[in-house]
Amino acid sequence: MYILAPSILAADFSRLGEEIRKTEENGAMYLHLDVMDGAFVPSISFGMPLISSIRKASGQIFDVHMMVEEPGRYVEDMKQAGADLICVHQEACTHLDRTITQIKESGLKAGVALNPATPISLLDCVLDQVDMVLLMSVNPGFGGQKFIPYTLEKVRRLRQLLNERHLSTDIQVDGGVTLSNAEVLLDAGANVLVAGSAVFKGDAGENTRAFMKQFSEYEAKKK
Repeated sequence: MYILAPSILAADFSRLGEEIRKTEENGAMYLHLDVMDGAFVPSISFGMPLISSIRKASGQIFDVHMMVEEPGRYVEDMKQAGADLICVHQEACTHLDRTITQIKESGLKAGVALNPATPISLLDCVLDQVDMVLLMSVNPGFGGQKFIPYTLEKVRRLRQLLNERHLSTDIQVDGGVTLSNAEVLLDAGANVLVAGSAVFKGDAGENTRAFMKQFSEYEAKKK
């Protein structure tokens, strides 16, 4: 199954509830929530109060991308706010195994994110423990960046590795994802695409439908 995860970082926050509803009504199963602390990345975004407030307005899977130092400190708070999946950065965790275990023991799905220049090999010991690997295709911290081409090969290598180990782990790609490069990413092995500007710049409902149509056509072509 191919999944669209609209990133609300690119949404109009004065109409956030309406924007989220448009994505859900038009087929987006996930909602991607970028939590930034101003330390691991330069920007500061939002935290538990906002996530808790929009939880009431959405039945989507809340995919919380923790761009913060030592994210294990916030697992329980994020769960209470409404997270379904917590994705932490390998680069931000002193004890990655412990953090993954903490997320899983809280009853949530666990993901690990890698920055563009971080090699996949650093996940060798934990790959069978996670539900999703997020490969950043831009340097994290700001929306609207252009896709970094060499990250496409990382997607291919990761999909090959997962297949060799007979793992059904999701591969999510975040950064510079558009309708024009989505099929290339799916071909490489990604199955969860994060899109911010490509969804929320313009009509979020129409843009979501366009992604879902592309996914449906791609799936039909693969059969």
